[in-house]
Amino acid sequence: MAPPTGPGRFTRFVRQASSEGKLVVQPRMGFGTVDQMRAGLKAVGDVSAPTVGTITVDSYTRVNDHASALLALERGEDLNGFPLVTHGAAVTRQMLAGIAGDDFPVQVRHGSALPGELFANLTTAGIDATEGGPVSYCLPYSRVPLAQAVAAWAECCETLARSSEQVHLETFGGCMLGQLCPPSLLIALSILEGMFFREHGLHDISVSYAQQTDTQQDIEALSVLRALASDWLGDTDWHSVLYTYMGVYPRSRRGALRLLEASARLAVRSGTERLIVKTAAESSRIPSIAENVHALEFAASVAQRETVVEPAAIPDSGIYEEAQAIITHTLTLGSDVGSALIRAFELGHLDVPFCLHQDNANRCRAQIDGRGRLTWVNPGGVPIPQGRSLSENQQRVTARGLIDMLTYIERRYDRGELTGQQRPAPQDWSGAAAP
Repeated sequence: MAPPTGPGRFTRFVRQASSEGKLVVQPRMGFGTVDQMRAGLKAVGDVSAPTVGTITVDSYTRVNDHASALLALERGEDLNGFPLVTHGAAVTRQMLAGIAGDDFPVQVRHGSALPGELFANLTTAGIDATEGGPVSYCLPYSRVPLAQAVAAWAECCETLARSSEQVHLETFGGCMLGQLCPPSLLIALSILEGMFFREHGLHDISVSYAQQTDTQQDIEALSVLRALASDWLGDTDWHSVLYTYMGVYPRSRRGALRLLEASARLAVRSGTERLIVKTAAESSRIPSIAENVHALEFAASVAQRETVVEPAAIPDSGIYEEAQAIITHTLTLGSDVGSALIRAFELGHLDVPFCLHQDNANRCRAQIDGRGRLTWVNPGGVPIPQGRSLSENQQRVTARGLIDMLTYIERRYDRGELTGQQRPAPQDWSGAAAP
């Protein structure tokens, strides 16, 4: 069977929305039973904005413990996602019938370092897209050796590439640990994973970036991500995806909506095509279908009101030079992208701050500086130029300082400590002020 050519329906949908000046919004939603999951997808598809459906798998499926997932279903226990392998491809395909299509593509989100069984099932079920990567779904979420994850992901990418329909793959590299990872490293990992996907036969991909602590820095980072994707992935069908802040989330509804508003504005201002939203319930529990729908409608309404204005000059703090240096150096360390990634982590030349995986050196450090920007304190062995984003404060990060940084966004948005002029409370999508 000849491999598919041209973009699949996931990318075609995103492109169409972008051509109309619309932001695609997407939840991080998953439920254990078929009925719940179908109801959730249907509700997302009915939102009056360009939406992508999400099937987030449960934590048992993430680690291939399908026996425990089956037992939980048999006992009627709640699962924190959809056990796709346990339900099986045929049941999943039936669940999607009449819902998924050209005007509503669906992506599986999972978190698995070894996703072979999951990928086999999702392609058989006719799913449009999935995400992850050999580094981004190994180091934060597993104890699987990096070399084993790289080998598994190479095989999984080739499985997707052999599918009769083009399957979209999104790198999670721009979201490592959710927070406290300098933008240049997030960008480099996103591009390197995208190159890994291409190396193993995939040409329909997206590159990711997670909202961090300073809007101007994020605008620069997203501009750099898109520039480097054009440089390194120019022969693929690619777009960019922004994640609403992935770290410790505001506890108040008002703070959570302010943060979601900021991410929607950031997506529009940066030219990002797709936004992964979070809900006002994010800090305390798994959101309901209604809460997911509200977050989508709220983010879409913010995006529609945001005026796209080309900035006179994109900030330049050296993020491009750093990310380019990390990418080019990493590629010298192996005969292919996979072996280069493994060797780079062995040498500590790729290193994720505060990541405790056994294959991560954990020598580099970052901090939130006095202006609210995420900067290097000590890059360790990461080969960045000694440039403008290196913090002047070289003091050791203390436990108290780490906690303060982890809760920085939570405190800032819950207390209304926003940079720049204070804005009024965001408006609900319905027009009522958010409480």
